[in-house]
Amino acid sequence: MTPRTHLTALLLASALALTACSGGGSRTPAAGGRTLVIDTSFDLKTADPGRMYEATGLFIGKAVYDTLLTFEGGDVTKPVPALAKSFKLSDDGKVLTLKLRSGAKFSDGSPLTADDVVFSLTRLRDMKGNPSFLLDGVQVAKSDDSTITLTSKKPNPALPYILPNPVLGILNSEVAKEHGATTDAKDKAEQYLNSASAGSGPYVIDSFNVSNQVVLRANKKYYGSPPAYDKVVIRNVEAATQKLNVQRGDSQVALNLSGDQAKSMPGSLRVTRTASANVIFLLATRNKAISKTTSNPKFVEAVRKGVDYKGLLELAGEGSVQAPGIIPSQLLGALPPEQAPQRDVAGAKAALAASGLKNPTVKLEYPSELTVNGLSLKPLAERVQANLKEVGITVDLAPAPLSTAADNYRNGKEEMGLWYWGPDHPDPSGYLVFLPGKLVGLRLGWKTGADKKLEAAGEKAATVIGDDARKKAYADVQNKLNASGPYVPLLQPSQNIVTATSVTGLKYHPVWTVDIADLGVK
Repeated sequence: MTPRTHLTALLLASALALTACSGGGSRTPAAGGRTLVIDTSFDLKTADPGRMYEATGLFIGKAVYDTLLTFEGGDVTKPVPALAKSFKLSDDGKVLTLKLRSGAKFSDGSPLTADDVVFSLTRLRDMKGNPSFLLDGVQVAKSDDSTITLTSKKPNPALPYILPNPVLGILNSEVAKEHGATTDAKDKAEQYLNSASAGSGPYVIDSFNVSNQVVLRANKKYYGSPPAYDKVVIRNVEAATQKLNVQRGDSQVALNLSGDQAKSMPGSLRVTRTASANVIFLLATRNKAISKTTSNPKFVEAVRKGVDYKGLLELAGEGSVQAPGIIPSQLLGALPPEQAPQRDVAGAKAALAASGLKNPTVKLEYPSELTVNGLSLKPLAERVQANLKEVGITVDLAPAPLSTAADNYRNGKEEMGLWYWGPDHPDPSGYLVFLPGKLVGLRLGWKTGADKKLEAAGEKAATVIGDDARKKAYADVQNKLNASGPYVPLLQPSQNIVTATSVTGLKYHPVWTVDIADLGVK
């Protein structure tokens, strides 16, 4: 799971000097009080951009708060200007300079200024909320009334891909300060931001309930093209009910259907199907105090060769793809499909024999009630259990409630686990946490110095400049991680979004799922 509860890039142009108008595309103006009803499965905690890091929060935050940069539609290969009208990364990759557009206004009609940008980004970094790590080591400064500089101590080529994340939405600093916002851990603005809007986005919050429903209304003072829908109702609904609702016309969008649930839809509905950016994977602890079995690299090799990947894809359904590595296919550095491992039972038995382990038994933990893009982890775990039995490995399944399983995972208590990871931002640098001495690696007892060649490859990938060089560096990290790491990437489940044919402009995005403001009316 990612730091955003379960805790959703790319090709960095050699010259990141771009000048353009705000991203977004044409929209049908709101008329006649049009209402859009969207059903999704909530993992919602807050509407405060400085604290949110859940998928539902990012989805809502994208509609309410504008960011300096954005992406066009579902394309995450190139950041484009939004509140900034241009941006440039220095040749050494340490300084990102942004020129602000003129005319941007907050929902109360007040102008958006460079001071608002400095306050918002500094608040995000220093109040130590879930997404604060995105700006670790980045200094934010105003050069003049229309120029912002972000300065990093080390080359930071990922920064232009981080800025589009809705958690970096720009707040109306005066309003936020009046309601307790500060640039340190004493900030108390969350309660206000959960009930009102202090942004400049195309929508404002009308009502907000983390358990049931969120209602957005069109921002009447929005400086850009008005959204097509005057009102958007976002409801917390389980997948089976989402299917019924969209079929009956009670909703116009269902975001969380599995591949099987999205089949055989009537002609009045449209199915948008693509591989999601979530990667489901197995992990095996390297902590010998937890398991002398899984800490044996040859055991992991046996697992990697023993899994029936094609069988797992059949379970996952149409639109799912095998994951050759831990970086999803949409991001730079992802390995090509032809490098994905194939099942090799004989090779798996040979690796197990080489491990010296005799008829090993391991415990595989996974969250019992969690679904990934509508796909339950239970049948995947059962299939892995059956696959490894053929190799000579006994797997005892240990499903547990999400809170229990997540605690064991985060606290490094799992022998083996079945989890998934989505991108924090569409850049491969977010996946360096899987290396020794990093967040996920440490959870498995994989400490700094455990694989010096892999760690050196990771350090190089984090700082190298240029799209071709970055692609090569992250592919190298992937290959080394697959060869010696404690992970077995399995698949990317399909993202199935069902909409009424009257809804246009929908494009899946790996970070915020859907840009509500881009949805139009036929």
